[in-house]
Amino acid sequence: MAPQPGNHIAELGKVHLMGVGGVGVSAVARLLLDYGVAVSGSDAKDLPVLEGLRERGARIHIGYDPQNLGDADTVVISSIIKPGNAEYDEALRRGLKIMHRSEGLEATMRGHQQVVTIAGTHGKTTTTSLTAHMLKTASAAPSFAVGANIPSLGTNAELGRGEIFVAEADESDASFLNYRPNVIVVTNIEADHLDHYGTAEAVHQAFVEFARLLPEDGLLICCADDQGANDLARKMRAERPELRIQTYGFADHADRRLSNARALDNGRFEATIEWGSGQSHILNLAVPGEHNLLNAAAALAVGMDAGLEIEEALVALGSFAGAARRFEFKGSGNGVRVYDDYAHHPTEVDAALKAGRAVAGNGKLHVIFQPHLFSRTQEFYRQFAQALSLADSVRVLEIYPAREEPIPGVTSELIAQRIEVPSEVLTPLAAVAHAVEYAEPGDVVMTIGAGDVTELGEQIVAALSFD
Repeated sequence: MAPQPGNHIAELGKVHLMGVGGVGVSAVARLLLDYGVAVSGSDAKDLPVLEGLRERGARIHIGYDPQNLGDADTVVISSIIKPGNAEYDEALRRGLKIMHRSEGLEATMRGHQQVVTIAGTHGKTTTTSLTAHMLKTASAAPSFAVGANIPSLGTNAELGRGEIFVAEADESDASFLNYRPNVIVVTNIEADHLDHYGTAEAVHQAFVEFARLLPEDGLLICCADDQGANDLARKMRAERPELRIQTYGFADHADRRLSNARALDNGRFEATIEWGSGQSHILNLAVPGEHNLLNAAAALAVGMDAGLEIEEALVALGSFAGAARRFEFKGSGNGVRVYDDYAHHPTEVDAALKAGRAVAGNGKLHVIFQPHLFSRTQEFYRQFAQALSLADSVRVLEIYPAREEPIPGVTSELIAQRIEVPSEVLTPLAAVAHAVEYAEPGDVVMTIGAGDVTELGEQIVAALSFD
C-alpha cells in the first residue's frame, strides 16, 4: 500500500506553491498531487515542467499576483521568493501558513518507515538518482525527490507504494536541517555557497548538525576518499558510537572498497567492489567516470541496508542511463559527440572533464564553460582554470549571475587567462561557431555550467549535422 496522507498532510489544506517551475518546488507539487492535495502554483516563466503539473490537475499561473493565491491555506516557497513579491506579501497579510520548499518536502516524507537523504557538495543528484532507480528497478517501489529529471524514472518526484523515501538533501542554504532522516549519505564536503555560510568551517559544521539528526539506529554513509566526508565519519564515530557508520571509496580504509577502475571498449565503466570477508563483486555502469563509480557504491550501500539482493542491486545500477544535465548526451554530428554537464564547482568540473577524456579516447576534448555566480568565481577562479586545463581547448562565457549582483573586478577573464590550453572569453554564438569549426570526427564537445550554457548543446549538434 502507498503511504497514506496523515494529519500533517490534511492540515495543509489547499496548497499554493511559489516558484513552482523550479525542480525542487515542482517535486513537492508532484508529491502533494500524489497524496490527493488540491494544488495551485505560480512562476515567473511558463516552463515545460508546468504543463505536466497542469495535466495532473494543478492550477498554474504565470506571473506573481495576489489573486493567484485563491483560497489556499498553505503556501510553499522556493528560496528565491522574498518580501516585496506581491503574492508573498499577500500571503503574509492573510496570515497563511508559509513553508520553505524543504519543509514542504519533509511533510511528504512522513509516514515512510525509512527516509534516506543524500547530501554533499557534489554528486548528490546523481547518487540520489542512482539510488531511486536501483530501488524502483528492484521493485522496492520507493518514493523519491531528485534535483533533476531522471529519464529512467520519467519524473523528478513520485510517491511510491513502498516504505522507503529517497531525497536529495540541499545544503546550499542549510535547509537540509529541516529533514528527519534514518539514513544519510554524504558524498563530499567542500567549501561552497559561501554567500550563505561565510566560511568553509561553517559549511562543515552544517553537515555535522545534519548527521546529528540521525536516530540511535540511524545509518551514516560517507565517502572515504573525500577528506570532509571522511572527517565527518570519524567525528560521528567518536561522538555517537551507537550509530551505524559505513564508508566507501578507493581508499584502503574504506568499508566498501573500490579498485581496478577501468573503461571498457563498449563504453561502459566498471570497478571491483569488496567489503567484509570475501565479498567481492564487479560494479559495471553505463555512466562514465570514477566519480560515478563512487556514486554507485554509495547507492549500493543504501540498497544493501534496505535488504536488496546484491546481484539484483548490481544489475539495477548497471541499467542506469544518467540524470538530466549530468554528463547528458545531447547528440552527435559529423562524428563529434556532444555532452552537457551541470558542473559548477572546480571539483565537479574536474570530474566531468576526466569523464569526457575517458569517453573521447584518442579524440580531443573541447569545452564551453560558463561560470556560475560572481562570488563562486571570485573564490575559485584559480581552481576552475586548473580543472579546465584538462581539455584541449576551452571557451569561457560571461559569468551567469543568477541571484547575485556583479562584484567589481570579477569577470570570466580571471579564469580564461589562467587556463593552460588555448582559451578565450567568447559570446555563446561565437563559442558554438568555434566548436563547430575546430571539432573533428572522434572529438567530444562539452558544455559545462549551471546557467543557460545548457541551451548550446542542441545548437552545436544541429550545426555539426548541418555542416
